[in-house]
Amino acid sequence: MFPTRRMRRIRRRTIQPLVRETLITRDDLIVPLFIDENADEPVPIQSMPGRFRYPVSMAGIIAGRIRDAGLRAVILFGIPAGKDARATGAYAHDGVIQKAVREIRSAVPDMVIITDLCACEYTDHGHCGILSNRCFEPEPDNDTSLVLMQKIAVSQAEAGADVVAPSCMLDGMVTSIRDALDKAGFYSVAIMSYSSKFASALYGPFREAADSGYSSGDRTTYQMDVANGREAFLESELDAGEGADFLMVKPGGWFLDVVRDVQELGLPVVVFQVSGEYAMIKAAAEKGWLDEQKTVMESLICIKRAGAALIITYFAEDVCRWLHEV
Repeated sequence: MFPTRRMRRIRRRTIQPLVRETLITRDDLIVPLFIDENADEPVPIQSMPGRFRYPVSMAGIIAGRIRDAGLRAVILFGIPAGKDARATGAYAHDGVIQKAVREIRSAVPDMVIITDLCACEYTDHGHCGILSNRCFEPEPDNDTSLVLMQKIAVSQAEAGADVVAPSCMLDGMVTSIRDALDKAGFYSVAIMSYSSKFASALYGPFREAADSGYSSGDRTTYQMDVANGREAFLESELDAGEGADFLMVKPGGWFLDVVRDVQELGLPVVVFQVSGEYAMIKAAAEKGWLDEQKTVMESLICIKRAGAALIITYFAEDVCRWLHEV
């Protein structure tokens, strides 16, 4: 008449911590940073409350603050002083990211520095490569843009990046970048591929933050259709075969089925909790509709439970503080 198996026995408050299956730690988190070559002081990002663009001169200071909080890794996005059709600023020796990497490496030698490897912040048209002249709508020419990505990767490695993270969704990008890095002698620089990057509606705040909006067209011809899970897995499988060291699923919370599938490939999976996810939680918390801390922690636990090894999140420093307070 009464149950023998009572699942609630292990849900007592004193027992729950002993049987918790998924934990978030500081080592799970990567901090995204926006470095603005035009700025002299931190510039608030209106659509991402609490987030800023930082001047190059502050890159080392901010990295030191992040390291003191107990975090080990940052991923850098650059806003250059000038743009052109061929993204020449992305691979310049004195480019915004190259200068920021050197600042951070000097100030915090043990920080893991990941550099976003793309052209959208550096092109005057806002697309992720050199535009094709054979298409009716703006989109990158794949193979010409691969040569550009090789130049950017080597430049970022020369500056001191530990990991380059190609986000352009070009076919063959991992093979091409690995070949360029190895030929330049950067065998130990890892590749964190944005291997399953969807053409999501959740990137809007990022485009304000990184000044990377496109002048015409959109990115649906090279980023993933949000409806296609099997195709997303194939993209990651191809990048794994080309020599990627990490695979990324972006965005995070709405694509946990893809995270679960991709982790079966055996490589560390990185999930990017994107700007739109951050902005939605912030907006609801400001309205009093959600508890920010509980919502953030639940979202990250679900991402990790799905199979993520690492999570890029704008909440990283907040999470460190909350973990310390427990």
